[in-house]
Amino acid sequence: MKLIVAVAKNWAIGYQGDLLFNIHDDMAFFKNTTMNKVVVMGRKTLLSFPEGKPLKNRTNIVLTTDRDFNEEGCIVVNSFDELFEELKNYEDDDIFVIGGGKIYNDLYPYCSEAIITKVDAIENADTFLHNFDSDENWYLSYASEIHENNGLKFTFNTYKNKNIKQCE
Repeated sequence: MKLIVAVAKNWAIGYQGDLLFNIHDDMAFFKNTTMNKVVVMGRKTLLSFPEGKPLKNRTNIVLTTDRDFNEEGCIVVNSFDELFEELKNYEDDDIFVIGGGKIYNDLYPYCSEAIITKVDAIENADTFLHNFDSDENWYLSYASEIHENNGLKFTFNTYKNKNIKQCE
């Protein structure tokens, strides 16, 4: 399993339920990377999508404690045990955690990779990602050249987990 996210310099990822950045190249990278794959998200992340609908051409798995929640086109699970059982049906490299903050921070220890777009900016935020740079169990295996969109500079980065927890 992998995670994919864009972060500010201080590892901020969101504010009041919205993304901090709308960078065309990053959105295209996200789409290309997750197309025809499995995406794992929380209910609030799903509801933040246009019309609250699942992402097209992907298997959408929603983790929520709301046992009454149901959305057409989604597989809904209500616990980590249910999630891990469901994920056994897919290739590990085809699974991407896509948010929100609690889901990222709960699931990153189970991920083999973290694909992180680092944006050279600080934004007002209330949601933060775990800092992979200060975690001895993770190392930076790839950093792209600097890209720029709408005045924002950013890099595409891949971190690898040296100590993956097993989904049981």
